[in-house]
Amino acid sequence: MFRFLTAGESHGQTLLAIVEGVPAGLRISERFISAHLVRRQRGYGRGGRMAIERDQAQLLAGVRFGKTIGSPIAVLVKNKDWESWKLAMDIEKAPPGADARRVTVPRPGHADLAGAAKYAADDLRDVLERASARETAARVAAGSIARRLLEEMGIEIMSHVLMIGRVRAQSAQVSWQDVRRRAEASDLRCADAQAAARMRKAIDAARRKGDTLGGIFQVVAVGAPPGLGSYAQWDRRLDGALARALMSIPAVKGVEVGLGFGAAALAGSQVHDEILRRRAPAGDTHPWRRPTNRAGGLEGGVSNGEPIVLQAAMKPIATLMRPLRSFDLRTGRGARAHVERSDVCAVPAAAVVGEAVVAIELARAALEKFGGDSMQELLRNLRAFRRQVARQFSGR
Repeated sequence: MFRFLTAGESHGQTLLAIVEGVPAGLRISERFISAHLVRRQRGYGRGGRMAIERDQAQLLAGVRFGKTIGSPIAVLVKNKDWESWKLAMDIEKAPPGADARRVTVPRPGHADLAGAAKYAADDLRDVLERASARETAARVAAGSIARRLLEEMGIEIMSHVLMIGRVRAQSAQVSWQDVRRRAEASDLRCADAQAAARMRKAIDAARRKGDTLGGIFQVVAVGAPPGLGSYAQWDRRLDGALARALMSIPAVKGVEVGLGFGAAALAGSQVHDEILRRRAPAGDTHPWRRPTNRAGGLEGGVSNGEPIVLQAAMKPIATLMRPLRSFDLRTGRGARAHVERSDVCAVPAAAVVGEAVVAIELARAALEKFGGDSMQELLRNLRAFRRQVARQFSGR
């Protein structure tokens, strides 16, 4: 089973990811992982932290001569900003001057207040350092390893931004490859250049007001075979696992598969994807075709061979430069919420994190389905399954 853990605080020395269950023989490099860490840092509307950090992955274990060896993989990402936070984040004791970073006024919309109640914290920094979205850098590192595994299986993952604030991109009748190309060329990961220009203006206006903006991003997995996930038990449904993974990203408040909430207002004939026979090349696992993909590639908790299409809604970032009302834990008196350095809009970055968590869940489902302690075994099992499906639906 593909599984992972992360450790590290926003202003601690490092972030660390431990990834287990990767078959031996997968080619992986620090350069590949770092490239996706850099993608996460980009995006119009990011704050000053991104000008400090230059995230680079360092592989510490589980890889030899550029290939995985079957043992747990350790990936480290250093926090350059830790140099300015050594006093506040000292491991051993609180040195003189550490109180300057103490936080006692919780921010509405953050984990500050709930975390303080849960862990009996009188300094909210104990909460916000781990609750920070900085942790997602470690998840992108882990997700990059999952992405490499999926690439070997012919599965590609991409993302693009559909909406920021009230500005929504227009759907273009182009291939997923074209959407990906346009998104990668945009500082907002938006495939609609005209909408992106309006999004930038909206972000600038929010910045001037000391406010923040959220939005919606889409993650697409192309090439996933049918049969990932299961309807046999509730917790093995792939759509449920993917929704949970996306909801675990800080500030994400809603997830859709395919038409999502829009399907609730339509008749069944307008929602369900017809299945049509087609003359397929020898060995093709798709001797059928779908004129539409409103289900988003998932039916009954199982992938159906169509692109897996997911949307996630991200609320505006909770740290505001013009803070909302709160209260001071020390005195109980009303106060303006704490202000911590933050972004105006991080939807493009969240989309890259979305790619990572989707990759992790698909890698987990693929390994559960096809198994294999080595890449040779995994790919052999995948090829055998494709041949089985081709025979099963050949009509002969």
